[in-house]
Amino acid sequence: MLRSLLFMLCLLPLPASARDWQVDPARSTLAFQGSYDGEAFEGRFKTFDARIAYDPADLTTAKFEVTVDLASADTGNAERDDTLEGGDFFAIAKFPKARFVTESFAKAADGSVEARGTLTLRDRTRPVVLKVTFAETGEAATLDVSTTLARKDFGLGVDKDWDGIGADVKVTGHLVLRAGG
Repeated sequence: MLRSLLFMLCLLPLPASARDWQVDPARSTLAFQGSYDGEAFEGRFKTFDARIAYDPADLTTAKFEVTVDLASADTGNAERDDTLEGGDFFAIAKFPKARFVTESFAKAADGSVEARGTLTLRDRTRPVVLKVTFAETGEAATLDVSTTLARKDFGLGVDKDWDGIGADVKVTGHLVLRAGG
């Protein structure tokens, strides 16, 4: 009887797991867009690490974990970059990293995929929803994500001195991936 039960258990399908993907940092970007006194500016984070497990056919096993080195922010303006590092914004001396971790994935009403997770920036953790576009070609793939963050939700530039900064910051990522583990 025990042998029969073990045999039957072996026939059951194993739970699927998402495919692990490695990021090509030289070809990937993590960017942000904001405004100051009505003028748009763009920036990017030069250093970030992403652990990606994703299978578009089975979103229940997908997972993103992204860690960003906040000191690597580059807007092409040294004064603005220094301000971002300071206590009114990233406060990198105390909070050198930001971290995003997914909690779930779901198909949106328009057919796109949404990744729900939390972003920890400074000393604040808030829910964030990413729009996800994934394109796989054999052993390679691209992963594009986007969201808009309310900067004050994370304690960024909350003093009246910073009222000229736009309330929202658009964040986009374009990751070039290769299969691996």
